[in-house]
Amino acid sequence: MNLIGKILDNRYEILEKIGNGGMATVFKAKCHVLNRYVAVKILKDEFTTDSEFIKRFNSEAQSAASLTHPNIVSIFDVGNEDNLYYIVMELIQGKTLKEIITEDR
Repeated sequence: MNLIGKILDNRYEILEKIGNGGMATVFKAKCHVLNRYVAVKILKDEFTTDSEFIKRFNSEAQSAASLTHPNIVSIFDVGNEDNLYYIVMELIQGKTLKEIITEDR
C-alpha cells in the first residue's frame, strides 16, 4: 500500500518512507497542526488483523512514551485510522544505526 500523500487524523501528512522493520514501516511526515516534521511508525498490513501484534505495538508506544532520556526519541501521539495503527515520534536527522555500524565496523 502506498501511503505517500495520505493524511492521518487530519494532521499528519505522510511524505516519504525512511525505514522498515519487522513489524512496522517508518515514514517522514509533516504535522500540519504544529507545523513540524515527525516520524510516523505504521504497523504493517499483515499484522493489523492480529490482536496480539496490535497489543504489542500499543504496548511499545506506552513504554516509549513513559521514558525521558536524550538518547530516546520522544513519542508525540498514537492512533488508529482506516485500520492503520501508528505511533508519531520525534524525527531525528542523521545517520541510521545500520549506517554507523557499517562505517565504524
